[in-house]
Order: sequence, then C-alpha cells, then structure tokens
Amino acid sequence: MRKLDDIIPPSRRKETEQPLTSSAREPLRLTRRYPKFPFAIPAAIALVIVASVGALFYFSTTRVEVTPNTVSVAVQSPFTTNMGSSTQPFQVITAQKVASQSVKGSGTKAVSTSSSGIITIYNAQAKTQRLIANTRFATTAGLIFRIHEAVSIPAGSKASPGSVSAKVYADKAGDAYNVGPTSFTIPGFAGTPQASMVYARSSSAMTGGASGTVPVVDAVAESQARTALVTALAPDLLKSIEAQVPSGFILLPGAATTTYEALPSTSSLTAGQVDVKEQGSITAVVFPNASLAKAIASSAGGLGYQGEPITLTSANTLTLSATEFPSADATSFTFTLSGTASLIYTVDSTRIAAAVSGKTRTAAQAALSSYPEIKRAVLILRPFWRQTFPLDPSSISIVVEEPNR
Repeated sequence: MRKLDDIIPPSRRKETEQPLTSSAREPLRLTRRYPKFPFAIPAAIALVIVASVGALFYFSTTRVEVTPNTVSVAVQSPFTTNMGSSTQPFQVITAQKVASQSVKGSGTKAVSTSSSGIITIYNAQAKTQRLIANTRFATTAGLIFRIHEAVSIPAGSKASPGSVSAKVYADKAGDAYNVGPTSFTIPGFAGTPQASMVYARSSSAMTGGASGTVPVVDAVAESQARTALVTALAPDLLKSIEAQVPSGFILLPGAATTTYEALPSTSSLTAGQVDVKEQGSITAVVFPNASLAKAIASSAGGLGYQGEPITLTSANTLTLSATEFPSADATSFTFTLSGTASLIYTVDSTRIAAAVSGKTRTAAQAALSSYPEIKRAVLILRPFWRQTFPLDPSSISIVVEEPNR
C-alpha cells in the first residue's frame, strides 16, 4: 500500500525531474598531446651517422708496416779492402793510456829517455798530403816532436778535414817534453799555404821523458806491479777505442792490437815509495757497417744477393784475424773473417711508398712480394671501403718494424 507521501501528482512530477546538463549529455573528449620536438629522434640518428662517418675520415690512414728481411751467413773467407776515390773501406783509430802503481823503492839509477805520444794530423786541403819520416811538429811552447815513419793524410776541407793518427817522439830527453794535450804546427810549412791547412792535435799527454837520477824498485816487485798494470789497462783501452768508433762504422772482435811500454819509474809523493808506470797503446781497424756487410753478402754463395743495402746486426758473431795490421796511412788491408754474419736488409721508405702509390691492395701486395728486403708487409687502408693507395707517395706512411731475431 502506498503512502500519501509517495504519491506525486502529475503536475509536480515535471518540476522534480531536472533535465540533464550539457556536460552529462556530451560524450567524453580526450585531448591528444603532441611532442614539442617532433624531429629530435631522427636528428639524433642523423647526427650519430654523420659523426661516425666523420670519425672514419678523420682516422683514415694509408700505411704499410714492413718487417725487414734478415739472413745468417756462415763466413770463413779472406777479404782485401782498398781505398777508393769515393769510399773509405776502413779506418785506423788509436788510443793510449798510462797506469801507475806505488811500490817500495830500493835505490836510484841514472836515465835519459825521450817522451812520446799519439797525435792526430789533419789535412784541410782538397788533395792528399804526404809527410816524410822525421817531419817536425812544434807545440805552442816551441817543443819539437818528430814522426819516425812517413804518413799520408787524406784530402778534406776546412769543415771536414781528412785525418790520420801517428806516433811522435821528442827531439830531446827529459820530463819537460811530458806535455799534456796540445796543438801542433809543422815548421817546415811556415810561409806556405799548407801552414794553416795541415796541422795536428794530441788528445792525451806525452809520456816517458826523463833524465838524471830516478828511483828504482826491486825487479820482482816491479815485474808484479807491471803485470797488474797491464791487466788493468786492457779493458780500459778497449773501452777507449770503442768510444772512438765513428758513427756507421763497426769494430769486430780481433780487429784491434795492443802494445805495452814500461815507462821510467818516478818518485812517489809518499816517502820511500816509487811509482811504477806502464803505458798501453791500442790500434784498431774499423769498417763502414754497410760496406762490410755488402762484401760479406756478395761472397756468400746461394744467397742471391744483388747489391741491395744491407748491414750487420751485430759484430760479436764474427772474428777478424790478420797477419799484419795497417798503418795510419795504409791504402789496403787484407784480413780473414770467420764465424756467422747476421745481416739485415735496409728498407728504403721512399722506395716502398712509390711502389704502392696508386695501386689497389692486391696489386700493392704483389709488387712488394718481389722486394728482397721485405720479409713481411701489412697493408692498412682506412676507411674500410678504401681499396686503393693515394697517388702521392708522401701521403703513405711507411713503418719499419723491428724484426724478430
């Protein structure tokens, strides 16, 4: 049963029914939001591509990495070298040292000895200068020394004079001639053009000059002292001669001869003691590395050597022997080499660059395969799509690797 309150008259029913609002009737609309930078992602991708390509070009390279060819040759042969007009197949160098040891004195004796030493004679003329035996050399103080053997000094220039070493002897006995390193002129050239073009210098002191009464020592003690001095001098002389080897030259074992001279003993600063002195002189023959290596390679059978630039990698695997060592002015030298020569071909970077310029990788590899100086060649072309070397050889980098020996 309905209550009166539940019954709404039709006249009021419209009042109570409220129409729907427009918002309630309209369907829900969603707003679409567009990105602020619609081309950001494609632009970033393009930038990465451009940067990558640019990096490839920036780090692009055309390079050839070359490992030189090496060979070992057994040697047991005689050789003779002769001075040529444009080559110097060998050079004679010398060194001299004096060592002393204090021992107990046993008396005195009268002596009269002349000083001597090694000088280097220079020639700045464009022609060879020969000096006869007994040519005089004068120090700045007027002391006269003489050579006992004739010498010939190679031609040279003021900037690069020719030179030889020679031994000189004082004109008079006495310790006044025991002078230190000094320069020399040749009195016989006074007033001539040679006066300023031919001269000499010493790098070590003149020694051995003495006169009057000098102390002596017991013969046995002196002999023991001199033996010890010779033993000490030997390695020092070798180091001294090694330091004089010119650049590009090589000193072989056996290519040096050493002599020793007993110098007069002198009074020691210590009372009752005598200084026993021994002088050592070493003469060595050194060779231009490239010239000697070529001579060895040319003498080796089966090597197929065609005169390519080549050098010795070490001097310690060969031994030189000779019946007579050359004098300072010798023009030829005969010797025997024995042992194993380790040779390495010289790589000319300019020649390699010219050989591959303008060629494809395959053609360049084929061209280099015929080069005897090349053991291995690695061709590097970047970026990866580059297949041809530049036409300009200077644009090609040549790297010479250290061979594995």
